[in-house]
Amino acid sequence: MAAAAIISMPKKKPLPAGLPREWYESHNRRLKAMRLAISLLDTGTYDARRATNRKIRTMAVRVGVHRPSNLTCKMVRGFIVANAG
Repeated sequence: MAAAAIISMPKKKPLPAGLPREWYESHNRRLKAMRLAISLLDTGTYDARRATNRKIRTMAVRVGVHRPSNLTCKMVRGFIVANAG
Protein backbone atom coordinates (compact mmCIF):
# COMPACT_ATOMS: atom_id res chain seq x y z
CA MET A 1 0.00 0.00 0.00
CA ALA A 2 1.40 3.40 -0.99
CA ALA A 3 1.80 6.11 1.59
CA ALA A 4 -0.39 9.19 1.22
CA ALA A 5 1.43 12.22 -0.13
CA ILE A 6 1.25 15.42 1.88
CA ILE A 7 0.39 18.40 -0.27
CA SER A 8 0.81 21.88 1.12
CA MET A 9 -1.52 24.63 -0.04
CA PRO A 10 0.14 27.50 -1.91
CA LYS A 11 0.27 30.88 -0.22
CA LYS A 12 -2.66 33.07 -1.17
CA LYS A 13 -1.78 36.40 -2.71
CA PRO A 14 -4.03 39.38 -2.11
CA LEU A 15 -6.24 40.35 -5.04
CA PRO A 16 -5.27 43.52 -6.89
CA ALA A 17 -6.97 46.63 -5.56
CA GLY A 18 -8.95 49.13 -7.59
CA LEU A 19 -10.71 46.82 -10.03
CA PRO A 20 -14.47 46.95 -10.60
CA ARG A 21 -16.65 44.81 -8.32
CA GLU A 22 -17.73 42.68 -11.31
CA TRP A 23 -14.12 41.57 -11.79
CA TYR A 24 -13.89 40.26 -8.21
CA GLU A 25 -17.27 38.53 -8.51
CA SER A 26 -16.34 36.77 -11.77
CA HIS A 27 -12.89 35.87 -10.42
CA ASN A 28 -14.34 34.23 -7.31
CA ARG A 29 -17.04 32.52 -9.41
CA ARG A 30 -14.35 31.01 -11.67
CA LEU A 31 -12.38 29.78 -8.64
CA LYS A 32 -15.48 28.18 -7.14
CA ALA A 33 -16.44 26.56 -10.45
CA MET A 34 -12.93 25.19 -10.91
CA ARG A 35 -12.89 23.80 -7.36
CA LEU A 36 -16.23 22.06 -7.96
CA ALA A 37 -15.18 20.75 -11.39
CA ILE A 38 -12.02 19.23 -9.93
CA SER A 39 -14.03 17.59 -7.16
CA LEU A 40 -16.50 16.13 -9.66
CA LEU A 41 -13.68 14.84 -11.86
CA ASP A 42 -12.04 13.26 -8.80
CA THR A 43 -15.27 11.40 -8.03
CA GLY A 44 -15.61 10.08 -11.59
CA THR A 45 -17.98 12.54 -13.27
CA TYR A 46 -16.15 12.97 -16.58
CA ASP A 47 -19.20 13.80 -18.74
CA ALA A 48 -20.68 17.29 -18.51
CA ARG A 49 -24.15 15.90 -19.30
CA ARG A 50 -24.02 13.86 -16.08
CA ALA A 51 -23.04 16.92 -14.02
CA THR A 52 -26.53 18.14 -13.24
CA ASN A 53 -27.19 21.18 -11.09
CA ARG A 54 -28.30 18.86 -8.29
CA LYS A 55 -25.06 16.86 -8.47
CA ILE A 56 -22.94 20.02 -8.54
CA ARG A 57 -24.80 21.50 -5.58
CA THR A 58 -24.46 18.25 -3.64
CA MET A 59 -20.72 18.32 -4.30
CA ALA A 60 -20.63 21.92 -3.06
CA VAL A 61 -22.03 20.77 0.27
CA ARG A 62 -19.44 17.97 0.46
CA VAL A 63 -16.57 20.33 -0.42
CA GLY A 64 -17.81 23.03 1.94
CA VAL A 65 -18.58 25.90 -0.39
CA HIS A 66 -21.77 27.94 -0.63
CA ARG A 67 -24.57 26.76 -2.90
CA PRO A 68 -23.60 27.62 -6.50
CA SER A 69 -25.89 29.60 -8.77
CA ASN A 70 -27.15 28.37 -12.13
CA LEU A 71 -24.40 30.37 -13.84
CA THR A 72 -21.70 28.76 -11.69
CA CYS A 73 -23.13 25.30 -12.45
CA LYS A 74 -22.92 26.13 -16.15
CA MET A 75 -19.27 27.15 -15.69
CA VAL A 76 -18.54 23.86 -13.92
CA ARG A 77 -19.92 21.93 -16.89
CA GLY A 78 -17.82 24.11 -19.19
CA PHE A 79 -14.67 23.24 -17.24
CA ILE A 80 -15.51 19.54 -17.42
CA VAL A 81 -16.01 19.75 -21.21
CA ALA A 82 -12.73 21.65 -21.56
CA ASN A 83 -10.97 18.93 -19.55
CA ALA A 84 -12.37 16.16 -21.78
CA GLY A 85 -10.89 17.59 -24.98
